[in-house]
Amino acid sequence: MRNTEFEIKPLAGAIGAELLGIDLGADLSEATVRAIRQALLDHLVIFFRDQELPPERFLALSRRFGTPVEYPFLKGIEGFPEIIAVAKLEHERVNFGGIWHADTTYQQTPPMGTLLIAREIPPYGGDTLFANQYLAWETLSAGMQRLLAPLRAVSTSAKADVSRTREDRLRSDGTAAARETLEAEHPVMRIHPETGRPALYVNVAHTARFVGMTEEESAPLLHFLFAHQVRPELTCRFRWQPGSLAFWDNRCAQHNPINDYHGYRRVMHRITLAGDRPA
Repeated sequence: MRNTEFEIKPLAGAIGAELLGIDLGADLSEATVRAIRQALLDHLVIFFRDQELPPERFLALSRRFGTPVEYPFLKGIEGFPEIIAVAKLEHERVNFGGIWHADTTYQQTPPMGTLLIAREIPPYGGDTLFANQYLAWETLSAGMQRLLAPLRAVSTSAKADVSRTREDRLRSDGTAAARETLEAEHPVMRIHPETGRPALYVNVAHTARFVGMTEEESAPLLHFLFAHQVRPELTCRFRWQPGSLAFWDNRCAQHNPINDYHGYRRVMHRITLAGDRPA
């Protein structure tokens, strides 16, 4: 598929596409920005290769698609508070965010999207998986959809598994608020504000329970949903190279960075874009 600016190459049947023949560091036209955003809405996560984007250009690019916001628990890189380093160093064993999740759903208004660019890549490993949450909803039975549609769930920043994935970075780059617990209630089935499509909106990293239920009561159904929403046929896998950039829609996609490169260094820069309250 081709438009006037770039080629769109789907990465998998369910989610993901590479956009070829575009320099994101250039002065993009409004038509190109609209076409990139449409590709994001169509494919949920889009990928670019060989991008020369120093921090100031990376930040300027992100502003063409939304409003960059600061991550609640980590300081940004020097001079750019909106850009955080997502790093695993040679001596570390746990990777940042190394669990299936949608970004910071424990906030009242989670981010619309995330841009992540590779700065240093290990010689192997460190791929990222993405999962389509439109399809996660659509492939549930009609009975399960009726059960879930009116429910709301509590997301928290304090779930043990995901807290562990932040520990190394909190020690080196944590903010004054790093030890606070953030919680928010969101619908289990979210309607995407731009496409109007329903998406399953729980995730194993942050969703603790259903509103009005205990964690123990919620656990059996949540465990089913956590496994269902990342089935292989709903996913794609992206192999990073230096200068690769991923841009995903946090409202309908989840991701999981694979921790399979112990002894090597992986450094990425991340920007999140302001979203709206899920409905």
